[in-house]
Amino acid sequence: MFAAERRQLILEMVRANGAVSLRELARVVQTSEVTVRRDVRALEAEGLLDRRHGGAVLPGGFTRESGFPQKSHLATAEKTAIADVAASLVEEGEAIVVGAGTTTQELARRLARVPGLTVVTNSLLVAQALAHANRVEVVMTGGTLRGSNYALVGSGAEQSLQGLRVSRAFLSGSGLTAERGLSTSNMLSASVDRALVQAAAEVVVLADHTKLGTDTMFQTVPTDVITRLVTDEPPAHDERAATELQALADQGVQIAVAGARAGHGGEQHPPGGGGRPRRDLPLPGQRGRMPGGQFRGGPGSALAGEVLAPERPVRVADMRRR
Repeated sequence: MFAAERRQLILEMVRANGAVSLRELARVVQTSEVTVRRDVRALEAEGLLDRRHGGAVLPGGFTRESGFPQKSHLATAEKTAIADVAASLVEEGEAIVVGAGTTTQELARRLARVPGLTVVTNSLLVAQALAHANRVEVVMTGGTLRGSNYALVGSGAEQSLQGLRVSRAFLSGSGLTAERGLSTSNMLSASVDRALVQAAAEVVVLADHTKLGTDTMFQTVPTDVITRLVTDEPPAHDERAATELQALADQGVQIAVAGARAGHGGEQHPPGGGGRPRRDLPLPGQRGRMPGGQFRGGPGSALAGEVLAPERPVRVADMRRR
């Protein structure tokens, strides 16, 4: 494929999806990520798209949000790996809240196997994934349906969460930075996510590497409120993603890196994980001890890639009304 043909195809993919990762672009145009990055730079110079960490978005992507059909086909392998690790954090008998998103939908599919679980959610997709799980109780918020992501939003959703207390909140978003935390492009979604956070003792953010360093309009979770980030292994050349992870770790965020590509790292079975596999991988540019956390292992070690920070508030093992 000639460069002009590649760039036209890249532009069409970005226009159709709003945002596309370099990995996905390279897969579709059947070339290397290095070549795709060069094409993306050329298209950015012409003002046809904007570069983001690990991907490309339409110009003005700061305010744009892709719909569910587009997002469901992006970074699917990464989302699957992230969901596997996130599910290993959930214990039998817990009560949790799960926000809307394609990554949290993947998580919900795995939570169907956790006995005695109670899941509070504003997402129709999360509820659907758990609908036939006999040992999981699903509690849905009220609110107005937002069709672009199949989530319940508005004052009804927020009021139904008042007085609720659970052990953890699992949330996704449109962007994540160490400076601002998790953010999203929609005001109504951001407001409900903030209400979900208020109900939880701990906050776990699920975000693939393309969202690292991306900032969108509405802040949902400040960095100092995030207990843990579960993300995928950034490409080796993506120093900006590694820098963002380092900055998040410096602020006390625990970071677990899931391996989306075969042949990297080792699988672990952490305590309370119900035997679910977990893969810890090295973060680019990180070695040894880090301020605010501890980097366990190094490249090639079975435990590489997890950053541990001081423990946050004690988990609440049941759901109750304040």
